[in-house]
Amino acid sequence: MSIPQYFELEGGDRMPRIGFGTWQASDEVLEQAVEAALAAGYRHFDSARAYENEAALGRALNRWIGNDPAKRKELFVVTKLPPGGNRPEHVQEYFDNSLKDLNLEYLDLYLIHTPFAFDHVPGDLHPKNPDGSMRMDHSTNLLELWKAVLKLKESGRVRHVGVSNLNEEQLARVCSVAKPACLQVELHVLCQQPSLVAAANKLGVPVVAYSPLGSKALADAKAAQTGQSYPDLLQLAEVQRIAQAHDRTPAQVLLRYNLQRGLASIPKSTNPARIKQNISVWDFNLSETEVSELAALDRGEKGRVCDFTFFVGADKHPEFPFKK
Repeated sequence: MSIPQYFELEGGDRMPRIGFGTWQASDEVLEQAVEAALAAGYRHFDSARAYENEAALGRALNRWIGNDPAKRKELFVVTKLPPGGNRPEHVQEYFDNSLKDLNLEYLDLYLIHTPFAFDHVPGDLHPKNPDGSMRMDHSTNLLELWKAVLKLKESGRVRHVGVSNLNEEQLARVCSVAKPACLQVELHVLCQQPSLVAAANKLGVPVVAYSPLGSKALADAKAAQTGQSYPDLLQLAEVQRIAQAHDRTPAQVLLRYNLQRGLASIPKSTNPARIKQNISVWDFNLSETEVSELAALDRGEKGRVCDFTFFVGADKHPEFPFKK
């Protein structure tokens, strides 16, 4: 099975189907990991204002670009509007701050990070009430927000805009205004979201999988909080057996499975060897039987790790995207 290594976007731009995630990495570690990723051949880098590490990513990318503007054109750089900026009047401010910290002249893709919103508090991306719950803004108008994000393209400082963490109904709603360049959501063998993926495919919206290897740190934290078991995807018996059959790593099997589903993936690692392995997924195929075995691992909503319960009160927002 031959799979294109890129999603073709408007204007002839191409988004690599294997990118590099940057969530939960300190500045120094992230810069070293990005340098390793660049050396391994990654050109798609995913960040977010809420990660608070855009400046570190920017430093690493700009060292690689150096004085050669042509090298910037090789990159596909993504960041996101944080929940605290989810009002039309605040979009430009947060976009400008991200571009400044990344120290780039333009972005390749800018995403609405979540459909729910926090209060806008200058200097505080995660504002909280005295009881520890989030300061939520329940007045979110998703369509007006999307229109404001679309307007960013007029300046030429962002080439494409898209959405993240939307459900089917929300995706259909934004598509009634304009089709996003992509939908980025949690997707892995325990949380496969086939209905959402099918809906996006029907609408012609490319789907990018975050946490394609399961985000073990977040899964462990959630297991400790809820008492629910979240297995390490890399240790699943089915994944291990298929990896051995192909002489591949379990991570490579999980990423190849996403590719054969028609998805892009943005795995995150800080280990240079694993960083290199994770992009080396183009020269083997999973059989129909193996694909069926992996498809059977889906737990639906019970397999979701990033349900935003760490933002206390987010589930009360009218635009909270997940089933309660």
